[in-house]
Amino acid sequence: ATQPRRPASLSRLFTVDVDVLVFSWLYGDPRHVLYPRNSTGMFCGIGPNKAQPSVFYFDILKCVTSINIMAATLNGLQCPTTQVCVEKCPDVFWALNPIAYLPNAKPQDYFNQSLCVPSFDLAGTTLVSPIHLLAANSANYTAGALVIAMVVSFLFLLLLRFIAPVMVWVLIFGVLAVGAYGIYHCWWEYDNYKKSAVSITDIGFTTDFKVYLQVKETWLAFLIILSVVECILLLTLIFLRTRILIAIALIQESSKAVSHMMSTLFYPLITFVLLVVCVAYWGITALYLATSGIPVYKVVALNSTQDNCGQISGNETCDPQVNYSWCRSARCIFIKYNNEGLLQRNLFNLQIYNVVAFLWCVNFVIAMGQCSLAGAFASYYWALNKPSDIPTFPLSQAFIRTIRYHVGSLAGAAQNPCSRFLMCCLKCCFWCLEKFIKFLNRNAYIMIAIYGKNFCVSAKNAFMLLMRNIVRVVVLDKVTDLLLFFGKMLVVGGVGVLAFFFFSGRIRLPGSNFRTEMLNYYWMPIIVVVVGAYLIAYGFFSVYSMCVDTLFLCFLEDLERHDGTMQKPYYMSKKLMKILNKKNRGPKNGKGKD
Repeated sequence: ATQPRRPASLSRLFTVDVDVLVFSWLYGDPRHVLYPRNSTGMFCGIGPNKAQPSVFYFDILKCVTSINIMAATLNGLQCPTTQVCVEKCPDVFWALNPIAYLPNAKPQDYFNQSLCVPSFDLAGTTLVSPIHLLAANSANYTAGALVIAMVVSFLFLLLLRFIAPVMVWVLIFGVLAVGAYGIYHCWWEYDNYKKSAVSITDIGFTTDFKVYLQVKETWLAFLIILSVVECILLLTLIFLRTRILIAIALIQESSKAVSHMMSTLFYPLITFVLLVVCVAYWGITALYLATSGIPVYKVVALNSTQDNCGQISGNETCDPQVNYSWCRSARCIFIKYNNEGLLQRNLFNLQIYNVVAFLWCVNFVIAMGQCSLAGAFASYYWALNKPSDIPTFPLSQAFIRTIRYHVGSLAGAAQNPCSRFLMCCLKCCFWCLEKFIKFLNRNAYIMIAIYGKNFCVSAKNAFMLLMRNIVRVVVLDKVTDLLLFFGKMLVVGGVGVLAFFFFSGRIRLPGSNFRTEMLNYYWMPIIVVVVGAYLIAYGFFSVYSMCVDTLFLCFLEDLERHDGTMQKPYYMSKKLMKILNKKNRGPKNGKGKD
C-alpha cells in the first residue's frame, strides 16, 4: 500500500509561514486599507461615520501629486484635497446652473448638504464643485454571455467524440491549403516583378519595408521558404499518418471518458475556489504586513504665500484632527507607515517570503487538481470492461487518494515554481527549461496517480516512457494543441462577436429594454465577456487536455506491459488495437471493449 509522504521541508515551510502570519496580524491594522478616510483622518463606514461608508473628493485633480510639489517631494499617499464621508455617492448627471451665481440665489437650492464638510453650511458660500458620475448596469447580459461560453465549451468537448476525425483532417488540410495558396501568391508576385530592372541590391537598407515587396528577390525568397515548409508538412503527413490516426483515436477516447465522468468538467471550479483562498491568504497577510506600522502624518502648505504658511517646512509631524487656523491652506497629509523597529525594517523581506509562499500554495493546488484528474481518467482506461468496470464516483475517489497518499510528492514538486520565480531575471534564458519542467511535472503527476510512487521516481519513469515514444508524443501534442486551439478560438471568437453585436446595438433581444446609449463605454462589457469566455474555455479544455495526456501515458504503458494474452490483455479500445494491428487472444469477452 502507498504510504503518505510529508517531507520535513513542508513542515518547516508551514511553521515559518505561520510565524509571519501571526506576526503580521499582531502588529497590522488593515482598516487603513479597507476603509477610506476623510480629511480629518477618521475612517468612513465605521465608528462615528458608520452610516457614511463612501468618501467624496472635492477636487479629484489635486490627487495627481505632480500638481503639488510638496506632496510629491514627501511621497504623500493621501490626496491633498478635502474629503468627506458620505452616505451614498452621487448617481446623477448635473452641472451648476448659471443662476446659482446670482446674488439672490440660495446655494442650498442647487447643492446637497450631505456632500459637504459637516461643519460647512451652504448658506455661507456661493460656489461648490459640480459632480460627475458615469454608470450603467450591463451585468446581467455579461453573465448571460459567459453562460453561453460555458455551454458552447461543454458541447464542443462532448461532440469531439463524433467530429474529432473530421475536424483534425479539415484543420490539417486547411493548413496545407493555406500554404499552397501562399506558394501560388508568391509565384504570382514574383512573375509580376520578374521583368523589373530594380533589384534588392539597388534598394539597400531602408526602414520602409513596403519597398522590399516591390522586388522579385523578396517574393522568390518567400516562395522558396513556403515550398520547403509545405514539402516538410506533406512528408510528415505521409510518414506519420498512422500516428495521426492514433492521436485522433485517443482524442475520441478522451471524449468518451469525459462523457462517463461529467463531474470532471466542473473540477476547475474547485481549483478556482482553492486559488481564491490562496489569493485571500496572501492578500490578508500582505495587508497586515503593510499596515504594521503607525501612520505618520506631516503638515503641508498647499499655498506657502498665503497668511503665515511660509513657516511650514513639511518636516513636522501633525495630528489630522487638529485645525491649523493660522494657515488656511495647511493640510495634515498621510506620508507613510512608521518603518522603525525590527519588524518594520524587514517588511520587504517578509513580503517577498509571503509572495514565495503564495506561489507555492498556488502550484500545490494546481498539482493536486492535475493528480486528481489523472487518477480519475486512469481508472477509466484501466477498466477492462467499459463502462461497467469504471469505479463509482471516480473523481471523488481520486481526490481522496491524492489527499491521503500523494500530498508529500505534490508539495515537493510545487517548490519548483518557487525556484523559477527566484530566477525570473533569467526568464529568457530559462524559458525552455521552464516549459520542460511544467511538461515533466504534469506527466509525473499522472504517474503518481497511476502507480502511487514518489515524485522523483514518477518523473523519471514518465520521462523515459515518453522518450521511448518521442514521435508519438510530438504528433499527439501538436494534433491536440491544434484541435484545442481551434476550440478556444471558436468559443472566444463566437461569444466575443455575439457580445460586440449586442452591446454595440447592432442586434437587439426581443422584449429587452437594453439600449447602447445606456452604456458609457460599450467596449468594457465586451472585454469582460471575451476575457471571461477565455477563462471558461481554458478551464474546460484544460480538463480535456489532462484526459488526453493521461490516456496517452496509459496507452504507452499498456503497449509495453501487455501482449494481448489471457494473462496480460490489452486495455486499449478496439479502434486503437485495429490501428496498431493488435488484438487480445483468449476466450474472455469484453477485452478491448469500447
